[in-house]
Amino acid sequence: MRSPKKKFEPQTIGEVLDDIVGSKALKTGLNNAKVVQLWSKLMGENIERYTDKIIVKNKTLTISISSAPLREELTYGKEKIIKMINEETGVKLIEKIIFR
Repeated sequence: MRSPKKKFEPQTIGEVLDDIVGSKALKTGLNNAKVVQLWSKLMGENIERYTDKIIVKNKTLTISISSAPLREELTYGKEKIIKMINEETGVKLIEKIIFR
């Protein structure tokens, strides 16, 4: 005796992608990549030129800046940078920034 076939609801491509992206690990990775991409968009070419490394971990954004004066200047704008990134993403991704 055969079991009755399951009926599948048709889904849009967007719904299928949302299900895939909904996994926590993938969502975290995509959000981290989004922050890295936003850094150059929000901060501009001049600051990006001195940016060596960007790491996002546990809502902390760690950025290596090769220019000590620029690093010092950016330190004063941490709250503004956090606000800009979180507004752009629509999610509170960043709570703290460390400049190295």
